[in-house]
Parts: sequence; structure tokens; C-alpha cells
Amino acid sequence: MLTEQDLHGVFVPIVTPFDLEGGLDLDSLSKLVQQFITKGIHGLVVNGTTGESPAIEPDELELIIKSVRNASPASQEIPVIVGTGTNNTASTVKKTIQAKTHGADAALVVTPYYNRPSQQGIIQHFASLAEAGLPIIVYDIPHRTGVSLELDTLRTIMHMAHVIGLKDSTGNVKQVRELTCSISKPVLCGDDELFFDSLCCGATGGILASANVNTDQFIRVFELFKAGKVSDAKLLFDSLLPLVNLLFAEPNPAPLKWFLAEIGHIRSDKLRLPMTTISPELQQQLKAIVSLEKKVSR
Repeated sequence: MLTEQDLHGVFVPIVTPFDLEGGLDLDSLSKLVQQFITKGIHGLVVNGTTGESPAIEPDELELIIKSVRNASPASQEIPVIVGTGTNNTASTVKKTIQAKTHGADAALVVTPYYNRPSQQGIIQHFASLAEAGLPIIVYDIPHRTGVSLELDTLRTIMHMAHVIGLKDSTGNVKQVRELTCSISKPVLCGDDELFFDSLCCGATGGILASANVNTDQFIRVFELFKAGKVSDAKLLFDSLLPLVNLLFAEPNPAPLKWFLAEIGHIRSDKLRLPMTTISPELQQQLKAIVSLEKKVSR
């Protein structure tokens, strides 16, 4: 199981590859995992938004976790975080217990969405997860959930013994600074374009969808920053931003899946409805980057 000390570096929220009929493509998933591990990632996130969690069935999630765990001998050692959050507390507890049973090292739990509970309701939601017996990483992403966590609420939740950290996707680096100054537990950046800024504000790493590609370069940004080579880290990160911005130009993970399929890392960019493939215009923009990277690699 993960501890606070383990939450540093680059965690990849892995896509869930599908075949052309929409079934799980576990072979592509296994190859992705092996590839990420050779790059030196610090952990994997399964069944996050990037993994199309709303469209994954419980029996499929078990298969996905097992496939990640069995991809290689090294994958049995790498930290695996599983997204288990819903807007139903009892369901979230049940899913978190199941994730633990299947081999998760921690759970990523989003703030309850849509029903917009009170701050006290959110506190009780996270307190209830203690019974699951799995370390919890809070996921704060108000533009998806429709509810913002107040700083006092976050501090209360972060002081719970079973909560080991926070994924911050608020887009508010000032809040990251305030949190890292007032709590001892780690904060991970969840907004890819703010990764460098978040490190400067005290974040210990990031859960970055864009790190499904150029994985080693995102890790290098972290390593340079940690080594005190801040200018070099910024220069490298700035070079990654054009692709990062394109990967979020349309709803995630559609651009990312298209890109991974284009470069041959997965067999298909298939998504499950209501997610659909990207526009022809974005395809052309991403193709330009693929062509450029192929020229550079020659």
C-alpha cells in the first residue's frame, strides 16, 4: 500500500485501450504498461477519467487491474492507484474495497459530483472511506464535479489518517501554495499545463494524462526541478506545452487515444459513447507533431 512518502514524481493515468468492436484490448494495455515502466514512471493510475472510468464495467475493471499487475515482473512492484470515486458514498466504499481486493495500492477518489453536497457532506463522504482499508488520494476537480472544496474542508479531509494526499485539478496554483504551506501531506498536480508552476508552488509531482506520450521528458522535468535545475526544467517543460495543449483541445482522452494509435502504441483510438473521436482539424494538427517527432528521431 502507498504512503505519503510514495506520492512524488510522475504518475501516468493510463488510457483504457479498446478494440474496434469496443471490447477491452488488454494486449495493448499490457504493452503500454511495460513501456511506461521502462521510462521510469513513479506510478500508474487505472480507471481515471483518462481511462474512461464511467464506461468501465466492474468485471472489466478487475481484468484491467490484473492486466496492469501482470504486464511484467516490474509491474508487480510499481504503485497502482485505482479510481473508485462516485457520487454515492456507499458505492464508493464498495468499489474501493473491491480495488483493494484486486491489488490496488491506493484509491483516487473524486469529490462527489452532480448532486453537489455540502462541505460537511463531503467531509463525511471521505471520512466513511476509512472502512475500506485502502489509502485514499483526494481528487479535487471542480469544473467536472460542480462543487468547490473550501480550504478549511480540504485541511480537515487531509488530516484524516487514511488520506495520504491530494490530486489538485482546480487550476489554482495559489491554492496549491497555500495547501503545501499548511499541510504536511503531498499535493500532486492534475492540470498538465500547470505541472511546472505547481512544482514551483510546492507540489511533489503530478498525475498527468499527457505523460502517456513523451513520458521520459515529463520525468526529466521532475528530475531537473528536484535537482535544483529550475531553468532547465522550465525550458524542457515549455517545449512540451504545444502538444499538451493539443491533447486537451477536445475532451480527454479522445485526442490522446488518437495520438497513441497514430504512433502505434495502441491498436485503435476507439472510445465508448458518449465519448467520440476527435475532429479532422485536430487530427491534422496532431499529425504535424507526429511528423515532426519522426523527423527528429531519425
